[in-house]
Amino acid sequence: MKTVEGFDPIIHSPIRLRLCAMLFAVESATFTVLREELEVADSVLSKHISALRVVGFVQVSKSSVNSRTFTDIRLTKSGRTAYSAHIGALRAIAGE
Repeated sequence: MKTVEGFDPIIHSPIRLRLCAMLFAVESATFTVLREELEVADSVLSKHISALRVVGFVQVSKSSVNSRTFTDIRLTKSGRTAYSAHIGALRAIAGE
């Protein structure tokens, strides 16, 4: 099978693909918002964020407001580049 340039198996997982799409549209999003939008358990989302973090596609930061901790996730520059390339590869596969 021919490899399509830009196709990224890390991003291609359905949950990670949706996660990247959501993050691509915004500067950052909280863990809670992502979990609710994706309708997955905390552990599932954590696993997928970790997979993207290991390859440098997302950055995770924590902040506190009134004794509440928030976890913010954002696509890195390389994550944005990889996501765009992956979408281009999917379009090429689909013949667009």
